[in-house]
Amino acid sequence: MNFQDIIHSIHPISEDASKLLFENIEEVSFPKGHLLFRADKIEPNLYFIKKGIVRAYSDTEENEITFWFGKEGDLVISMRSYIENQKGYENIEVLEDTTLYELNALKLQDLFEHHIEIANWGRKLAEKELIKTEELFISRQFKSASERYSELLKQNPELIKRVQLGHIASYLGITQVSLSRIRAEIR
Repeated sequence: MNFQDIIHSIHPISEDASKLLFENIEEVSFPKGHLLFRADKIEPNLYFIKKGIVRAYSDTEENEITFWFGKEGDLVISMRSYIENQKGYENIEVLEDTTLYELNALKLQDLFEHHIEIANWGRKLAEKELIKTEELFISRQFKSASERYSELLKQNPELIKRVQLGHIASYLGITQVSLSRIRAEIR
């Protein structure tokens, strides 16, 4: 997915504003298994996924808990680092060879301060991310694992083909055995 398409999918902006954003990005690539973000570290950059998939997870004493997947067009950010300049709580792992658009958070904030159109674009970006977070929270609180899996199939069918079942089970908050049962029931 190209950068212009990602920008305009968030909120349409003028060619001049788009050019300013584009001048501040760098295209970077990472191999499968790379840790893009590490928990307990301040992350100075945010990313938009050009090609590939990533997952966000936290470590517990027993295992890793996956709580988010990102794919082409998605924003990858440590909100805590970005908003509060505090250490993030998440690890972000690249699940396949991935190409990203990297943007330094301080540069983006400077653009917000000096360009109202980019600031309004940033507000729309934040609003969309908040809605995604709210939907995820509501889904986790009020839907069964089977309902969440069906929702995942409906909204992101390619994810099932591209992500290990262990990560999907963790995301759903169930074991792989339970996920196998759910998958058998849905077939």
